[in-house]
Amino acid sequence: MHNLEEVVLSGFVVYGEEFEVFRGYVVVKDGVIREISADEGGVDAAFEGIILPAFVNAHTHIGDSVAKEPPDMPLADLVGPRGFKHRVLAETPAEVLVEAMRETIQEMFHTGTLAFADFREGGVAGVLALKEAARLAEVPVHAKILGRPLGEEDASSVLDVADGVGMSSVADHPRELLEFLAEEARKRRKIFAIHAGERSEEDVSAALDLHPTFVVHLVHASPAHLKRMQEEGISAVVCVRSNLVTGVGLPPLREMLKNSLNVCIGTDNVMLNCVDMFREMEFVSKIFRIEEREVLRMSTLNPASVFGAGEWAVEEGKKANMLVLRFSPNLRGLNERNLVRGIVRRASRNDIAAILCGESVSVFPHSTPSTYSH
Repeated sequence: MHNLEEVVLSGFVVYGEEFEVFRGYVVVKDGVIREISADEGGVDAAFEGIILPAFVNAHTHIGDSVAKEPPDMPLADLVGPRGFKHRVLAETPAEVLVEAMRETIQEMFHTGTLAFADFREGGVAGVLALKEAARLAEVPVHAKILGRPLGEEDASSVLDVADGVGMSSVADHPRELLEFLAEEARKRRKIFAIHAGERSEEDVSAALDLHPTFVVHLVHASPAHLKRMQEEGISAVVCVRSNLVTGVGLPPLREMLKNSLNVCIGTDNVMLNCVDMFREMEFVSKIFRIEEREVLRMSTLNPASVFGAGEWAVEEGKKANMLVLRFSPNLRGLNERNLVRGIVRRASRNDIAAILCGESVSVFPHSTPSTYSH
């Protein structure tokens, strides 16, 4: 990882909030995008390739890194309040849990993610464990930690140390506790998020009554639920690979987009899926056959807006949060017309040449930069 005053990138630029594609160059100085031009002529670039926003993983449970690939079982037995996952977490020594999360954060970085939102179980201790893992990871990945209180006694304490609250279904918690957490999070201008509609439609309305920042899964959400979410400005997070593994079905993604919801993508439990957003995008694109720019937006700009990281597009004046994909054999032959389609449906971690986060530039071994400074 290098800290540079200035770096020049050239190639295909995936520009702005509409992901306009053109050949040109990007100048980053002191961690900020200072210039973008459609003229490549005579540019001495440190990296040449495809320049796009880095990923934001909208929903993870990275504590589950200690319980990878469990045996097949019903969803309630797997992740319910007294299920397999929670038994493993309770039995895992703190230092083992922190190390597993540290490795997962590094894995996120190496697959192009610079921010993620994690539902962190275990009360205050759980939140602090993730903060320690993020510190030890030593990569520029921002963790948005949504804690989960052990009960009423530590509800306020969790909000003191976390970026908000991330709860499981309304069926799993006392209503009074959920209402307190939702209201307290709003007072503190923090996030209140919750799972709903994963197993059935029964918990969706009650979850929306809490006026959450976003709802995760929504596999069984009705058109009325989606309309209400649009009217109330509630974002949706879908976790398609996770839903496929657990067999609960698929979210009504097309209907969400028709209702103009702010839809985001997450990889969910690490015990079921890797944290690679390239793989999540490919699944979403090929299963739902929606426009590829929508898929890329759900993996970058949409979640960035939810988590307060609005400066995420590749635009002048924005902080550099970008990937550079090399012109590998996998991506060679793409052009302005089908570039975003190629990124979403076929790009992989092996195509990453560099990651820029502010003033830091991380070079990946298979890239061959011409220089590191100017």
